[in-house]
Amino acid sequence: VQFVESGGGLVQPGGSLRLSCAASGFTFSSYDVTWYRQAPGKERELVAGISRGGAFTNYATFAKGRFTISRDNAKNTVYLQMNSLKPEDTAVYYCKNVVSNWGQGTQVTVSS
Repeated sequence: VQFVESGGGLVQPGGSLRLSCAASGFTFSSYDVTWYRQAPGKERELVAGISRGGAFTNYATFAKGRFTISRDNAKNTVYLQMNSLKPEDTAVYYCKNVVSNWGQGTQVTVSS
């Protein structure tokens, strides 16, 4: 029961990235999914969440207006579109639901 995150990389401030999170080992469409991130020396924090069917979403204050979470249940995948990236968005990004383990995450580095 796991997710595999991808799509991270190095981007300049103001740039965009689209993260993907592919699920396996469970009925993906039965669960809400949440993106988290962990910056060096900091605790892991919630970024955004999405309900099973995708109708409901929630965002951390820092993500509102810049990040968009979405999902494609036919592809067992959750996405995080990140725009107007800032250096403080640098972190490892993870996705998870209540039955999955933590994956390896995907590194996002925002730097000029």
